[in-house]
Amino acid sequence: MTVKKEFIRNVAIIAHVDHGKTTLVDCLLRQAGAFRTNEKVVDRVMDSDDLERERGITILSKNTSVHYGTLKINIVDTPGHADFGGEVERVLKMVDGALLLVDAFEGPMAQTKFVLRKALEVGLRIIVVINKVDRPDARPEETLNEIFDLFVELEAADWQLDFPVIYASARLGMASPDPKAFKTSSGSSCPTGDMRPLFELIKEEIPVPAGDPNLPLQLQITTLDYDDYVGQIGIGRISNGTLKAGQTINLCRNNGEHELMKIGKLWVYEGLKKVDVPSAAVGEIVAVSGLTDLHIGETICEEERPAPLPPLTIDEPTLTMFFSVNDSPFAGQDGKYLTSRHLRDRLWREAQTNVSLKVTETESPETFQVSGRGELHLSILIENMRREGYELQISKPEPIIKMIDGKPYEPYERLFINVPEEFSGRIIENLGARRAEMLNMEPAGENNVKLEFLIPARGLIGFRSEFLTETKGEGIMHHLFDHYGPWKGEISGRNRGVLVAFETGVASTYGIHNVEDRGLLFISPGDRVYAGMIVGEHTREQDLAVNVCKKKHLTNMRSSSADEAIKLTPPIIFSLEQAMEYIEDDELVEVTPSAIRIRKKVLDRATREKTKKRTI
Repeated sequence: MTVKKEFIRNVAIIAHVDHGKTTLVDCLLRQAGAFRTNEKVVDRVMDSDDLERERGITILSKNTSVHYGTLKINIVDTPGHADFGGEVERVLKMVDGALLLVDAFEGPMAQTKFVLRKALEVGLRIIVVINKVDRPDARPEETLNEIFDLFVELEAADWQLDFPVIYASARLGMASPDPKAFKTSSGSSCPTGDMRPLFELIKEEIPVPAGDPNLPLQLQITTLDYDDYVGQIGIGRISNGTLKAGQTINLCRNNGEHELMKIGKLWVYEGLKKVDVPSAAVGEIVAVSGLTDLHIGETICEEERPAPLPPLTIDEPTLTMFFSVNDSPFAGQDGKYLTSRHLRDRLWREAQTNVSLKVTETESPETFQVSGRGELHLSILIENMRREGYELQISKPEPIIKMIDGKPYEPYERLFINVPEEFSGRIIENLGARRAEMLNMEPAGENNVKLEFLIPARGLIGFRSEFLTETKGEGIMHHLFDHYGPWKGEISGRNRGVLVAFETGVASTYGIHNVEDRGLLFISPGDRVYAGMIVGEHTREQDLAVNVCKKKHLTNMRSSSADEAIKLTPPIIFSLEQAMEYIEDDELVEVTPSAIRIRKKVLDRATREKTKKRTI
């Protein structure tokens, strides 16, 4: 049965990373009866992707729905990280309001500002949900004042400034207009509650979807999915008219062309599942199959009266790097997809669904330029590819430079840092060397300080691992794109050289022990290495070729356990993001399903030295 738009509410949940979006959606699903009483449901059920579960972040937007009385509430869980802003920008076009979720202790953070700006630009009705009010250190009143200041800073309209507020604990499954309702008379956290106050607020405050069922059909594709049985699936909201399964439609392409096609299956969302329906009307979020070569932003219209909607506008990428076919001596020993054709097809497929990503061919048929919104955005793609069986090599990430009036302009990031006060001086000094300008410094709780900087995007490359080391893992940092500004001058990169393997072979305990005093090692005994592979960091500025495969000469006096008696310092093991940040212009990261290696672009030592002499 087609649901009338008066009984539909479309709402997105937006927030900073780790402020509780996915936990809140879980809670709403449970309390609305989306699961059977005996059904086993994992926590963070909306984070279905392996990487999302491992990292505890939402990468892809998800659609679900719940029923509250006669009302159907379509809910979209959005990413909180600015690197996935393309996902946020698209899905906000599908909804009429948003729940802005803010941690009652942390208050508005970097990505809170980013996602709220996007929601205000689209003109959404905002309900502020101050979450985690049951925390002992919660400060809901101060957090509310900070949220209001943020609305003013982002130049919200008067009607948007008059936002409704509700307090919640997604963990306890409770919402209330009173922040004190979460404490018992003894001061301990209230053990139970329900989300009906939040459901009521959605019902009263989120507008009924706009649109007319009697106007010609309009449905803009905002998300793409894929199914092994039905192929490509397009997802979007019906802006006008009614759509039926099996209907012939006019697909209005982004390039202005029109194509007649036939809708295959038509689904709506019920809980976490897609349900087949014969038709759906204006205001409903639907998924459709049967359309070929579908792209985000295209509009499904009536066969005889096509009326395409305005194209989607997405912020441009700010960071670029090169993906190339793996040509190391160990190429082809690990992965399934090795050729330039495999690499090209996979990147082109990704660019169709990941609208913030740009893929460009280069003069070399084996190398592709890939541009994205940040290191995390690009590293998630690379990590997914290696898990799918791809082998590839990637270059150092570089900012995208624009020429304005003949002068170079580069992307600047707003950097927010929360650190123990004892580390603040060192962090300020390090960021000064990276051309950062400090905008604000204020106390944040006991013995902590909040720092805010404006920094060229390239100044952040390699900073995260340095930051974690300097703060002993106690610091928190977030950043988001701010603007393009004049080129800030040179920024010094890594101040140490690397240890480069002298020959191909297997690293030995004796060989590693012999070079330990030259620097920090990235490998262990038994690891296979090749000539030109980077096996450690030198203690000095210049690179050094080392023989980690060297074996001790046999003598009559040698004991069989001689090597075992040698104690080695544990090696540094790089994650993918750390390897991307670490390399310099003449180096690459080799990525395979089971290994991440760092290497020189030119593997031959003699050729490398000749090239270096020519450039000096």
